[in-house]
Amino acid sequence: MKIKKATSTIIFEIITYGLLAIGSLVCVFPFIIILSGSFTDNVTILTEGYSILPRNFTLSAYETIFRAPKDILQAYKMTLYYTVVGTAIGLIMITLTGYVISRREFKYRNQVSFLIYFTSIFGGGMIPWYLMYANVLNLKGSTFAIWFPALMSPFLIILMRTFIVGSVPEAITESAKIDGAGHFTIFAKIVMPVLGPGLATVGLFLALGYWNDWYRSSMFSTNSETWELQFYLYDLLNATTALKQMSQGTSISTAQLPTESVKLAMAVVATGPVLLLYPFVQKYFVSGITVGAVKG
Repeated sequence: MKIKKATSTIIFEIITYGLLAIGSLVCVFPFIIILSGSFTDNVTILTEGYSILPRNFTLSAYETIFRAPKDILQAYKMTLYYTVVGTAIGLIMITLTGYVISRREFKYRNQVSFLIYFTSIFGGGMIPWYLMYANVLNLKGSTFAIWFPALMSPFLIILMRTFIVGSVPEAITESAKIDGAGHFTIFAKIVMPVLGPGLATVGLFLALGYWNDWYRSSMFSTNSETWELQFYLYDLLNATTALKQMSQGTSISTAQLPTESVKLAMAVVATGPVLLLYPFVQKYFVSGITVGAVKG
């Protein structure tokens, strides 16, 4: 027998779904504008503004970006390298750290947790940070300096610790100890199997941080072959802007240089892989945030 919904329930669902649809459109609309503008002629953007559908369709912006396919593929390759290596090692270190400071038997867990939290409030500053990696550790020009500084994050360590505390009851680990299991056995066979959502959440944060980074390449890279994708696109945009400035007073029309459309095409090139990957980890991401927040 089908239960008839109350009028108040129907009205509530209509309002809720309507607000959800509006919110979704607000989130998606900017990317639609970016995608449309990347295929729109630069003169049209400057004279008529942006539109939902491309006007005077052209691929000139993408031709500018992929004019040197070897360079952009190298930037993609290095960014993938930094992302995969940094995310994998960072997940191991953050998970192990979160497990250690979540154990009650660890005598100094509160002190260590405070020191980790303290670094999220106060830092040494940009100049000491740069001098430490460039001069003390002598890592300038090394790819190690690009992925190593971002391995650990106080926020992610605290998030992982909270998730472990909320997902692994103390009674289970105590039972494993009574049966003779050590910490590595407990971590590998009891803690890790239930950390899927937590690992996906922390891994997504790490991967996005590496993928969107350009700052460390600007600080430590001495060779364009080690550039990250974002810094390569940033450098390309600067070169396009400089070309536009130099063309002033010449026979070249500055409006014909695809400056605005290049910016939009760069956004598509940089965010495309992330948008394709996110749906596969979204359910783990939401679950990890929810469980870690509620149970912690």
